[in-house]
Amino acid sequence: VQLQASGGGLVQAGGSLRLSCAASRIIFGINDMGWYRQGPGNQRELVASVTSVGSTNYADSVRGRFTISRDNAKNTVYLQMNSLKLEDTDVYYCKVVNRRGSVYWGQGTQVTVSS
Repeated sequence: VQLQASGGGLVQAGGSLRLSCAASRIIFGINDMGWYRQGPGNQRELVASVTSVGSTNYADSVRGRFTISRDNAKNTVYLQMNSLKLEDTDVYYCKVVNRRGSVYWGQGTQVTVSS
């Protein structure tokens, strides 16, 4: 199993970034996909998730600014992040859960929002 995340970087406050995470060699198919973030000394927290049928869930802090989507044909999940704030600075991790309940994490991609 391999999760390849990309799209992080440095952006000014108010700007946008789009994260992508492509999953390969997933056995038994993919159920839920999501994005989490974690800062130094903090617990990893949910940003957004999407089920296999397209139901989405967002953290209150990002609702209305971030949009999660997935392309099932490509086994890829995206996170469109708009109106970025300084407090969105973190390492972002993608998470995939297969249909047997096994959980896989991507390697993390840094998002830095500057003033």
